[in-house]
Amino acid sequence: MLGPTQTAHAAAPGDPVVLPVRDALQALPVQDEDRTGYERTRFRTGSTPDRDGCHTCNEVLLAEAPTAPTLDPNCTLTDGSWYSPYDDTAFTTARSLDIDHLVPLAGSWDSGASTWAPAERQAYANDLDDPRALIAVPATSNRSKADQDPTTCPPAKSYRCTYATDWIAIKTRWNLTVDPAEQAALTEVLDGCPTTVLEVTRAR
Repeated sequence: MLGPTQTAHAAAPGDPVVLPVRDALQALPVQDEDRTGYERTRFRTGSTPDRDGCHTCNEVLLAEAPTAPTLDPNCTLTDGSWYSPYDDTAFTTARSLDIDHLVPLAGSWDSGASTWAPAERQAYANDLDDPRALIAVPATSNRSKADQDPTTCPPAKSYRCTYATDWIAIKTRWNLTVDPAEQAALTEVLDGCPTTVLEVTRAR
């Protein structure tokens, strides 16, 4: 746990960060975004870290299913159920869902990932170690959200406090920056939320 005078930005990879979420937001460096040079192909997706043959997308679907799906030897999912907090809607067909990066790949590039090594970007794109990083949502919602951040894409009202907290957690985990408008939008959301303690392990 960080001491009272330490900041999340000062933590090292592998360190736990435990802070009130408003303090964690204030600890994030503020910097204008820069999308120069961004291409989605700079983030390699689809790794199978546990070597069971499942794509990262299916790993997320398996982890997030309230009702476990049936998994065949080719890692095809059938049956099962899922809930998308983006839309406050339940689903029973895996094919209806996409896997969204809560903080989009482009957004991570804008706020620091442009300087990372390719292996770090791959790790970010396939982050299964923090369940907040990747989320199963309807394909329509994922495409509508696209590369937007909390300034332009608020989710379902019932999810906004969790969304803001999780956004800050992922930015803290990966030592990313926020821009002034993003910081202001997150602050506004948190002003209507109960006090929450953020817990996250630094990835870099």
